[in-house]
Amino acid sequence: MSTTASPPPARAAVRPPRAGRPNGQWKVDGTEPLNANEVFKQESAPLGVRERIEDVYAKHGFDSIPDDDLHGRFRWWGLYTQRKPGIDGGRTATLEPHELEDRYFMLRVRSDGQALSPAALRVLGGISTDFARGTADITDRQNIQYHWISVEDVPEIWRRLDTVGLETTTACGDSPRGFLGSPVAGIAADEIIDPTPAILEIKRRYIGDPELANLPRKFKTAITGHPSLDVVHEINDISLVGVVHPDLGPGYDLWVGGALSTTPRLGERLGVFVTQEQAADVWHGVIRIFRDYGYRRLRNKARLKFLLADWGTERFRQVLQDEYLGYALPDGPAPAAPTRPSDHVGVHEQKDGRFYVGAAPVVGRVGGNTLTGLADLIEQVGAESARLTVHQKVVVLGVPADRVDELVAGLEPLGLTARPSLVRRSTIACTGIEFCKLAIVDTKDTAAAAIATLEERAGDVLASLDTKLEINVNGCPNSCARIQTADIGFKGQLVLSDDGEQVPGFQVHLGGGLTSADREEPGLGRTVRGLKVTADGLADYVEKVVRRFAADREPGETFARWAHRADEEALR
Repeated sequence: MSTTASPPPARAAVRPPRAGRPNGQWKVDGTEPLNANEVFKQESAPLGVRERIEDVYAKHGFDSIPDDDLHGRFRWWGLYTQRKPGIDGGRTATLEPHELEDRYFMLRVRSDGQALSPAALRVLGGISTDFARGTADITDRQNIQYHWISVEDVPEIWRRLDTVGLETTTACGDSPRGFLGSPVAGIAADEIIDPTPAILEIKRRYIGDPELANLPRKFKTAITGHPSLDVVHEINDISLVGVVHPDLGPGYDLWVGGALSTTPRLGERLGVFVTQEQAADVWHGVIRIFRDYGYRRLRNKARLKFLLADWGTERFRQVLQDEYLGYALPDGPAPAAPTRPSDHVGVHEQKDGRFYVGAAPVVGRVGGNTLTGLADLIEQVGAESARLTVHQKVVVLGVPADRVDELVAGLEPLGLTARPSLVRRSTIACTGIEFCKLAIVDTKDTAAAAIATLEERAGDVLASLDTKLEINVNGCPNSCARIQTADIGFKGQLVLSDDGEQVPGFQVHLGGGLTSADREEPGLGRTVRGLKVTADGLADYVEKVVRRFAADREPGETFARWAHRADEEALR
C-alpha cells in the first residue's frame, strides 16, 4: 500500500471552531496543529520514513537520522531507540531523550493473531540470533519485540519478515497498533465465531493506509470469537467479541474506549450487534471517529477513552451510525461470562480431533534459540503452527493426538512448559529498565527471580489454590503490563529501604481483574496507603500476602474478592 503523504481529509475542517480553547478535534476545531507532535506528522507523512530508512539511514548510519524521524516517524515502523545501559531509574525523568537513548533500537513485529508456521518461527528466531543479540520477547500485545537492532540491519529484517507474511507497519506510533486475536481462532471446539476473516479483511484494507496514519495517539484493537474472552477486550480502544444473536446468529458485540496507563478506564459496550461482513466497516468507522473527533491538543488526553467519557455510549453509537456507516446496527446481546481460563495453557482438544497446547515461558522471554527450536519441534511431532497470547504465552496448534506427550516433553528444554506452576503461569512483566527509556526499575529479571523463589519457598500454598493469581510487574506508571487489572500489580518507582535509602521498588495494586472464569465483572485494583515494596522484597511480599489469603479466604473465594474485603493490615 502506498505511503505517499496525504493531507488530512478535507471534511475535517468543514465545521467552524467552537467557542473556547480548541482541543484539536479535526471535525470541530479544524486541522491546524496545536503542538509539535501534530506539526511533524503533518509536515511529512510518517509512513514515508520507510523509504529513507532503506535508502539513506541504513546506508549512512545512526548519525544520519534527523530528530523528527528518529524520535517520531520511526515509530510508525515499529522502531524506538532503546535505553543506554547503566543509567539508573532515578535519572529517567531528569535526562533528555538523547541522553537516555542508545544507538540501538527496539523493534516490534506484529503478529495480529496470525498462526506462525515453522518457517515464520525460524525467521523470527533468525532475526533474534543474527541481529538482536539473541533477544526476543512475547509482549502482552501478542507482538515479538527485539532489542539491540542497528538501523543498518533493518532493511534485511524487513525483507525476511516479508517472506513469511509478517510486518512492523504501524507497530508503534499514533496509528492502528498490532491487533489482539484469539490464539485458538478457527480450531477451538467451543468457538462462537472465527475472527480470522475479520482480522485479515481489516488488515488488507487499512493497515498502511496513509489516511489512518495520523491519529491523535495509538489505537488498539482486539477481536475474538472464543467464549473464554481471551483478548482482554475491556482495555482496548475497540473490541469485537463473539456472541450469538437470537435472530442473526454468530457475530460480534462492539466495545469501545478502554485503556489503562495513568488514567485507567474500562471499555464500554455500545449495545450493537456486528456481523462478520460488517466488522471491517465498523472498525473503520470507529477509528475514523477517533481520528476526526479525538483530542489532539494535549497528549495525555489524546486517547479514545476521553472522548467516550465526554460523549457517552449513546452519542458515540449515533455518530458511528449516522456519520460513518450510513446505517443502523441492531441491538445485540452481551458476551456470556466465561467458564474456563483465557490463557489456553495446558492440553486441549480441537474441533478436528487434534490438540492445541499452551505453554509458558518465563515472563515472555523466548529468544532466537527458543523460537527456532519450537519450529523444529512443531515439525518433528507433525503439528501445524503456533500463536502468541496476551498473557505472554505461546500456543502450539494442530498437534496429533498420539504426539501430545512428545510435544509437551519437547517444550521443556526450550524453556517452555505446558504444566507451569501457578506463579509462572500467572506472572507477566513489561520490558523494564533494561531497555525502556521510560522505566524506573527492572522488571523481567526481578519477576523471574521472584518466580523461582516462590516456586521454591511457597510451592505448597501455591499448589493448594484453586483460583487464578495474576501477578503483573511494570517498570513505570504507564501500565504496559496491566497492573490495575491484576490480582497483584506492581508499579515501578523508587522507594525507601529500611535504611532510608532510595532503592528500586513498587507501589502495590491489589484485587484488579478483567472478566474471567473467576470474575463476573471487571474491576480495577485497590491501593493501600503507604504500601510499597522494594524490588528485592517482591517475592517476600507475594508469599506473605498469598499465605494470608490462603488462611483467611472463604470457600471458593477468589484472591480479588478477598483483597477488596480484607482490612489493610492483612494486605501489608
